[in-house]
Amino acid sequence: MIQLFHVSKYYDRRLALSDVTLEIEKGEFVLLMGPSGAGKSTLLKLLIGAERPEEGQILVQGRSLSKLRSSEIPLLRRKIGVVLQDFRLLPKKTVFDNVSLPLLVQGASTVEIRRKVTDALRSVGLDHKKDLFPPGLSTGEQQRICIARAIVNGPIMLLADEPTGNLDSKTGETILDLLERLSERHGIAMLLVTHSPQVTRICQRIFEMKDGFIIGQDSIS
Repeated sequence: MIQLFHVSKYYDRRLALSDVTLEIEKGEFVLLMGPSGAGKSTLLKLLIGAERPEEGQILVQGRSLSKLRSSEIPLLRRKIGVVLQDFRLLPKKTVFDNVSLPLLVQGASTVEIRRKVTDALRSVGLDHKKDLFPPGLSTGEQQRICIARAIVNGPIMLLADEPTGNLDSKTGETILDLLERLSERHGIAMLLVTHSPQVTRICQRIFEMKDGFIIGQDSIS
């Protein structure tokens, strides 16, 4: 479903990624680990079309990202949801309005927005808080709002950058359990970038990165 073949990326002649080849199947749960500067964030940017590689090829459902026109990038991003560590919720917008933002940008109808946002909030267990504002919620609830926003379009894949980084260990475990359920229920592939070893319990494969290279791969039964 998601394939990278010999992908390399440079910034001002500085190597950020080198000869990265990997494949992620539908519904697969994959962990990407490595120290700061290993190339993890660069890889995520390439997958959502925010950056383009100098070498190699990236395929999403068999389609090469290098052949996409700029106008087609928003269509790609509907297929790939993103959850960030810093949440980026709008404090003066309700939970419902925050989750609906991707649909509003697309020009979805009021009926479609109501249906999809309600479904997404139910999936993360927060439909009863749709009229509240983010500052009044716990950090765990705010992260669940971010996940609802990321899945509201029914993506084939979700990229999560340190999804438990701002959470205590108990809340982090709850978020991981939620991601696991979403993957199993909806067939969403998950690519998690993290330093947290607790994530390994729900992952099927682990890629280890260092200095722009994938230096190891483990499969977990």
